[in-house]
Amino acid sequence: MFEIEIDRDACDGIFACLTRDERFIEDDDGLATVDPNAAGVVSVSRDGDRVVATVDGDIDDANLAAKACPPNAIVIREAET
Repeated sequence: MFEIEIDRDACDGIFACLTRDERFIEDDDGLATVDPNAAGVVSVSRDGDRVVATVDGDIDDANLAAKACPPNAIVIREAET
């Protein structure tokens, strides 16, 4: 399992992440978030300007999405057990 963290304050809506990982979607505010109904997504929470999703599955596409993010608003890390 791994976590996806999005700093919504840093996100500028370029959406390079959406083209690299189908778990990323645009929210009602025009910023990136994680689709809670996407395959492998265990949970998604939002705390202020931070979205954290716990995901069970392939980490490769998430890493590509994070690397493609121009403002570096996405962090991928192994989930704490």
